[in-house]
Amino acid sequence: MERIRKLLKAVKEGSIGIDEALQRLRDFPFEEIGFATIDHHRAIRRGFPEVVLCQGKSPDQVVAIGRRIVEKGNILLATRVNQGTAEKLKGEFPEAEHNPVARTFVVYPEGKKDRVERGRGTVLVVSAGTSDIPVAEEAAVTAEVMGNRVERLFDVGVAGIHRLLSHREKLFSASVIIVVAGMEGALASVVSGLVDVPVIGVPTSVGYGASFGGISALLGMLNSCSAGVTVVNIDNGFGAGYAASLINRRG
Repeated sequence: MERIRKLLKAVKEGSIGIDEALQRLRDFPFEEIGFATIDHHRAIRRGFPEVVLCQGKSPDQVVAIGRRIVEKGNILLATRVNQGTAEKLKGEFPEAEHNPVARTFVVYPEGKKDRVERGRGTVLVVSAGTSDIPVAEEAAVTAEVMGNRVERLFDVGVAGIHRLLSHREKLFSASVIIVVAGMEGALASVVSGLVDVPVIGVPTSVGYGASFGGISALLGMLNSCSAGVTVVNIDNGFGAGYAASLINRRG
């Protein structure tokens, strides 16, 4: 978005000609690089640039895609980054932020963080257990990069519900709450029953055999008796963080 704004301003001021502007826009709204077609128009349509899911991509492919995104002046958010890909990205973007717990990698244009807050309030990320933290961190990092104030509240599951209730003020002051839970996924219903703001449930694959890799938590959240719980896919912290950001921009 900022790139287009600057370009239009330059044309208006006469510092560049129409032909040069057209040349700069030749790869807009997308750019084909053989193994990928990069959607440079997404920041205008959706309010945030294309995000790179590293799972299933080689480190070289991730770096090539990331380089094109950053060259256009956009924030690069890469998710599900393994160690090999992280090392490649660090070589290309030494000033980037790598969160090994969340498995995220963030590059800000020109090495500067985008501190513009777009949200109207705070996104609170709650995890039921310590084992759920990687997914919770993915959600938190996503929401932060998209311009939201984020608070974290970890390991407050229903096995010791007093831990959650001791943080009533955080719960009541949040604008959107993301609840990350494995096992039976009951924490999303508990939180939703206490607050009057949107609650996004994230079932995780944490649990013993009968949890079926997160299906038990998914079904538990989908069948919540507390009205209004919205549920994303298993282990999809990124999807929850993105949805929370869109909600938090409204109102």
